[in-house]
Amino acid sequence: MEKDQHALAIKKQSPLLPVGTASALPPQLAARIELYPENRRRPVNKTLFQNEYFQLTYNTRGHSLDISSRGDIVYSAIPYDTARNYVQRAAIQYLLHPKEAREYIESHKATLEKYLGLSILQVTNQKVDKDSIEVRQAYQAIFQNPLFEIQILGRLLQHDETGPLSANLAGKFLFSENVKTGIAEYLAEYLNFVIQLTQFFPVMTDGRGIQLLETEQSAQLLLDNGLSFESDIKPALDLLPQEVNQRIAGSLVASDQLMPLRSKPLLRSEYGKELAEVRKNYVAHSVHPDELGQYFENVHSTENANLVNVVSDIHAREGELPITNTNFNILAGDVSDSRVTNQEIRGIYVIGGHELIDVLPDSSDQEEAQWDKWQAFFKYEWFKELRENPAESWYLLPVGNHPFYEVVTAELATRFPKMNVLNNRSLVQEGIRYIGLTIPVALVQRKKEQQRFILETLQELLGEDQDIPTVIVSHAPLFNELSMLSPDSEAYNKDYNCSEPEIEKLFEEYNILGAIHGHHHIPASSRRFKKTTFAGKQLFVVCSIYSRINTGLDLMSVINPD
Repeated sequence: MEKDQHALAIKKQSPLLPVGTASALPPQLAARIELYPENRRRPVNKTLFQNEYFQLTYNTRGHSLDISSRGDIVYSAIPYDTARNYVQRAAIQYLLHPKEAREYIESHKATLEKYLGLSILQVTNQKVDKDSIEVRQAYQAIFQNPLFEIQILGRLLQHDETGPLSANLAGKFLFSENVKTGIAEYLAEYLNFVIQLTQFFPVMTDGRGIQLLETEQSAQLLLDNGLSFESDIKPALDLLPQEVNQRIAGSLVASDQLMPLRSKPLLRSEYGKELAEVRKNYVAHSVHPDELGQYFENVHSTENANLVNVVSDIHAREGELPITNTNFNILAGDVSDSRVTNQEIRGIYVIGGHELIDVLPDSSDQEEAQWDKWQAFFKYEWFKELRENPAESWYLLPVGNHPFYEVVTAELATRFPKMNVLNNRSLVQEGIRYIGLTIPVALVQRKKEQQRFILETLQELLGEDQDIPTVIVSHAPLFNELSMLSPDSEAYNKDYNCSEPEIEKLFEEYNILGAIHGHHHIPASSRRFKKTTFAGKQLFVVCSIYSRINTGLDLMSVINPD
């Protein structure tokens, strides 16, 4: 049971890579560009396949494929419902692994009982016990409708990755309320589209990413992670409502004669005014996940056996690390928010922004002896802000070669005695050189200064050995070219590119394999690594953000995928 749950969690953490920049569309898909007249006026996003509600597009700049909704279909009537990607990924996992999906939900029974009790409270204004008949009936209802069961799986995957949910729980967890949201109808149409797409074209999707199946080998490697023509989905299809099953079957033989569903999805053309009014009058009543985590049991193992375990942004708030790995760890910053100490974990550690606060004395009396080592920095405005208003201090911080970071390093070394704190230092482990750069934040407005620091530090640490395999680790990414952050993200800044030619030259001359960073809280399930081209060669980029379902990525699986 535990193994199956863990396997499902791992499948969620190993999403598909995008179409590589060197990849060309196969003739079967390339020929479809001419079928859609709108492609003549679209220089970038070309339609390859579509139905009434969804479409497959090809981005000619990024050489990537994307599935998106079209027309005016609405995913959810719940205001600010952020779970669409999780629900879509749950739908794919349900098709591929219905038994494991059910077990994953059942393993969260205690969590669901809390959510159901809170949901009933929201609807009836009455508190009920987890053993009450109301909670038992609501729990059983989850398994009586597969489209609702898929949604619950998606909500739990979101819960495990981003923390407890609190807003609009009734619409998410009570079947009687969920039927009003339109999500089930959206899911039925989504399943119909992706099954039809993957049966007719050489692509695979995990519910978020989509990738070409260029070879039989790539298809086999991704078989467990995504839906393709190779997938055995009959057991799951047999569980779906009959009308949904029949509609999918019809779409595979006669796409112009589809059986309509009794319940149509919500359409903006029909309900747009009402939906806008609900959103306008919505009063936010969510609670930050950090405040609720203590009330929910973690059903996942905190241990992993990764040989080189990469994880960042743990933000441990209970005085101890929520992960255990007895091998070699790479902690890419923002590890602790509660003065964590750990005598056993070993590996390397780079400094993030939250370390700068976490190492400071907890006493407000700056005359005490514990503040003596920090006295030299009291004169700086950034240090005052760091103590009094950290959020306003980040972009005032000195670049990474400031003496302040040496004091931070010494303090971290006492708390983690078996970790090597790489404050602009290097370490060779098992034939690989790791270079740790202190980049707590991305100093976009002072990019020139920061990149000068990066260049000079790399020149010193790389030295004369151009052949040793090298990995560069920092908390914030070095620059956009070696970042996992999507250009579509609100946090993305196009000016944070590499504008120092000498840095690129170093990457050309030395055997640098890739870069590891944290900082941007990119959900691990959306991708933990990618391959990219920089300085004329292919490099990996890793960003492995901690969550209950991601205690780390094994770097060896990226360096030696075979």
